[in-house]
Amino acid sequence: MRAILIWGALATAAAVPIAVAAMSPLLAWRGPVYIGAGLAGVLALVLVLVQPLLIGGYLPGLPALRGRRVHRWIGGALVLMVAAHVVGLWITSPPDVIDALLFVSPTPFSAWGVVAMWAVFASAMLAALRRQRRLRPKHWRLGHTTLAVVIVLGSVIHALLIEGTMGMASKAALCALVLAATVRVLIDLRIWVLWTRWRL
Repeated sequence: MRAILIWGALATAAAVPIAVAAMSPLLAWRGPVYIGAGLAGVLALVLVLVQPLLIGGYLPGLPALRGRRVHRWIGGALVLMVAAHVVGLWITSPPDVIDALLFVSPTPFSAWGVVAMWAVFASAMLAALRRQRRLRPKHWRLGHTTLAVVIVLGSVIHALLIEGTMGMASKAALCALVLAATVRVLIDLRIWVLWTRWRL
């Protein structure tokens, strides 16, 4: 029963904001590329929620070791969703994307989205080069976790500042869950110890 409740709660947390965004009246006059880009952004935020749940072993049937394997696949999917989000927006409005990438956009949410985007790409690159560069586990964990925190904060602030297709209630709930899951795994894995030792 506990497993059913947990998976059901996760499915609801993922499905509701996606459904709200897909049925938003703001999409009535938008083309398919713009709609796809927007939904890719929502899916990316959902994947950001799943990642700490996997790494912490909180999902039934996916204990920590198996969860870490799935975590890598979800990380790849997250990169694809972010890329689809940015490319789709580029196709529909290149000047806006250029302004965002140059951090000169008049909309504050753009800068946070770009920061989160680069952190996603950097995290994926770090994961890809981990074995080639023979990174120490401590250094790998420190770098990857720090980037993950940047991804979470950037993504949440980016989403909350946008007045777009995601409903305010569903968006706020999803962002709260992302933050709660991230804080929980940071506490359970005692990540602050790594940061403290690094400063010392």
